[in-house]
Amino acid sequence: MATTEVVLVGVDGSKESLDAASWATARALRTGARIHLMCTYAVASYSAAALDAGYTVIDDDALRRGAQQVVDEAMEYVRERGAQHVSSSVEAGDPAGILVEMSREVDLIVVGSRGRGGFADRLLGTVSASLPAHAHCPVVVVPRHTSGKKFTPIERIVVGVDGSEAVSVALKHSVAEAAVWDARLTAVSAVPLASGGTMMSWLPTAVDRRALLDDIRQSLSQAVDAACDGKDMKVARHVLDGSPASLLIEFSTAVDLIVVGTRGRGGFAGVLLGSTSQTVLHHSTCPVMIVPSRMKNHEPVHPGTVWERR
Repeated sequence: MATTEVVLVGVDGSKESLDAASWATARALRTGARIHLMCTYAVASYSAAALDAGYTVIDDDALRRGAQQVVDEAMEYVRERGAQHVSSSVEAGDPAGILVEMSREVDLIVVGSRGRGGFADRLLGTVSASLPAHAHCPVVVVPRHTSGKKFTPIERIVVGVDGSEAVSVALKHSVAEAAVWDARLTAVSAVPLASGGTMMSWLPTAVDRRALLDDIRQSLSQAVDAACDGKDMKVARHVLDGSPASLLIEFSTAVDLIVVGTRGRGGFAGVLLGSTSQTVLHHSTCPVMIVPSRMKNHEPVHPGTVWERR
């Protein structure tokens, strides 16, 4: 019996969270998924010593009413854009913790990012990359659209590949996502440049480097073939010199979706759990799909530099 995909969208009343809802709606219209809109709120806790006037009374009902208004407006927004299967809820608590728990029950989470503040930034700021690192389903972060082509429909997808098991899962999801949008898919492996004290500086000659690149190309091709699993899909394959973060950010100016995995062995996957995680997610000019290794054991339900989108 077929199951209906459920897409959870975090909304906070900002334009960016509505953009995330719009992205999710465009996808749901292709997959028949149900959209669930969620707004979280937290009641601040203050000690008497921290306040000149003593304790402050926080009106929990007022906060909940405000959150309910946010999801009601988001509900109207997505229905105006054609969404039919929509539900909503208001939850009290930490946004990241709630979404991580909800990720056990849904197939995809979509949040918006403003670069400063906003729903996604609470996830990527104070709690770093906790949602991408601990979610049990893929997470899409939709950045602020400032120029160029709209984020949907998706025509071009790039997936970062480093050979790890987690990234193999991400590669499978990128193949499925390309099928959803009838998009062109490109798989890319990043190889750090050999200079000075970099990890590649041990290579003795250019011949060794060429041999290494040939091995990586072969591994990339095998990984793509395994992910396609006999599907009639053309996937471009590239092995490129450079840092994963820089390549991802540059690619984001020309494509519509970046797909990466977490808990890999360096490369693209390592970016999301290392020091550059916020750089990639905050500076990508197109949406980023993060596919964690802590996933439910099932296949996808559905078949310094300022960058500008081209």
